[in-house]
Amino acid sequence: MRAQVPLLATVLTALLVLAGCSTVERRVGEGLAGEWTAGPFYEVPNPLPPGAPGTLIRSERLLGAPNGAAAWRVLYHSRDDAGADIAVSGTVIAPTAPAPPGGRTIVSWGHPTTGVAPRCAPSVGADPFDLVEGLTDLIGAGYVVAATDYSNMGAPGPQTYLIGTTSGNSVLDAARAARGLPEAGASNGLLLWGHSQGGHAALFAGERAASYAPELALKGVAVAAPAAELGALLDADIGDVSGVTIGSYAFNAYASAYASRPGVALDSILTPAGAAATPGMAQLCLIGQNDQLHAIADPLIGHYVKSDPATTEPWATILRENTPGSVRMPVPLFVAQGGADTLVRPETTAAFVQRECSLGTAVTSLVIPGVDHGFVADDALSKLLPWLAAPGGSTCPAG
Repeated sequence: MRAQVPLLATVLTALLVLAGCSTVERRVGEGLAGEWTAGPFYEVPNPLPPGAPGTLIRSERLLGAPNGAAAWRVLYHSRDDAGADIAVSGTVIAPTAPAPPGGRTIVSWGHPTTGVAPRCAPSVGADPFDLVEGLTDLIGAGYVVAATDYSNMGAPGPQTYLIGTTSGNSVLDAARAARGLPEAGASNGLLLWGHSQGGHAALFAGERAASYAPELALKGVAVAAPAAELGALLDADIGDVSGVTIGSYAFNAYASAYASRPGVALDSILTPAGAAATPGMAQLCLIGQNDQLHAIADPLIGHYVKSDPATTEPWATILRENTPGSVRMPVPLFVAQGGADTLVRPETTAAFVQRECSLGTAVTSLVIPGVDHGFVADDALSKLLPWLAAPGGSTCPAG
């Protein structure tokens, strides 16, 4: 029995089946739905003055941080898939106690799917701290937590959903932004932690850290139920309401980010009804607007795609480019998976772990029986926290 049900896990479990909003969901979703309009903080200068990746554009203190912590909303420079300078928003949380000599290690967090529109950003919600899984434990352990919103969430920008380079850059540059806050006391030490969509972002960040952010000393990458096998994920889930929703976010992002590629149009992969519905679905958040999503997605079940994106070009190439695990992870990797997960399924995560092992990555794989997608990150914390303190070990087969 869980003595206290984590808020994010509760919300995710409900949202993944797109059930009706509960009181808790409405509280978390305040500011993420309805007629939300970005406040002045999220306004991106036009033109955007040049800035190195991770450079702060602005920051402001946030109220309501966990006991013993201070928090800031941040807007910082990053780079998209094409290398363009973009503005990304997020949150930084740090202990209020004096930092140790040399500073505090940063944990850069990649959040699971909340939507893809600006209003869906965790930092704009009534309680953004509830959306960082393990936050209280991480602050208690002395880490600085950097939590990106991703591009086009909070601050407007290019689409980033399951686009590896852009989302990975957002995660790494959030850590750089944390170092730009003197009060946070952040060092160059870095750990990456992400769940679902955030696991996908953390994996790409880990693969790219040495070349993209060489001043950061990456120690380890930890993920829970990562979106690591995109072709298999879409193939397995597109036949239910959650899969149609996730598909709408992904296809809309890919059609926008890769619009210059021949054949990339929604009607090249989706049915006429699916192509017509997708842009509207991409404007709705999982938190606070799931009734509207349900109404659109439910009639599309079984009638959304017209061919397999994993074998239909140019979509197959786009999926391969945005699937992590093509290169060896240069640091130890922790992978948690729920045995009862019906969204990111155990067999797809097992295939990813096997591929990482074959590349020579030091993988610690944890499968938690009976745990579903919404609870896996929280239920992994008892094993994760000691691992973060000393990343290493491997459950890969010998030889």
